[in-house]
Amino acid sequence: MKKSLIFTIVGIVILGIVVLSFLGNDAGTAPKANETQDIKELVLDYSVGNIENETASISSHELIVTDAEENQLIYDLPEDEFFVSIAPFINQTHPCDIHSLTGCQGEMVNEEFDVYIEDSNGNVIIDQTMKSEANGFIDLWVPREETYQVTITQEGKIAESEFSTFKNDNTCITTMQLM
Repeated sequence: MKKSLIFTIVGIVILGIVVLSFLGNDAGTAPKANETQDIKELVLDYSVGNIENETASISSHELIVTDAEENQLIYDLPEDEFFVSIAPFINQTHPCDIHSLTGCQGEMVNEEFDVYIEDSNGNVIIDQTMKSEANGFIDLWVPREETYQVTITQEGKIAESEFSTFKNDNTCITTMQLM
């Protein structure tokens, strides 16, 4: 009898742990700050087309993934980093505010650009040659709560702009025409 009671209690405890862990995970929200690298890798996988049969867009604070049955899964972005995607162009662009990792298409695919970004205090955040992805965008993670000046150059052509990384700011920049 005592043995049976112990097995029953152990079973209830295990069931309780499973239920609590399930309830503790918000089904619509995913990685927190300690899983920053995982969310960045997931964003990159969508951006470069490694994941098919789902769409993904990225706002200032979350990654929204929609499957073929229109089910959505929402992931929180890092609290200290902001995602922005820039599509330099020469001839054509499209209006965009919230970047679609699986739908936005820029004109200049797999091309190299010199990217220079500094914050409002003149601190250099990025100064390097970067290559646009197959979607024609350059994906960046920069610190939040700041205003930046960005300069992109390629073969003597230049585009300059400003963007900010506050809550509800745009994640898609399609206004940088190289001239």
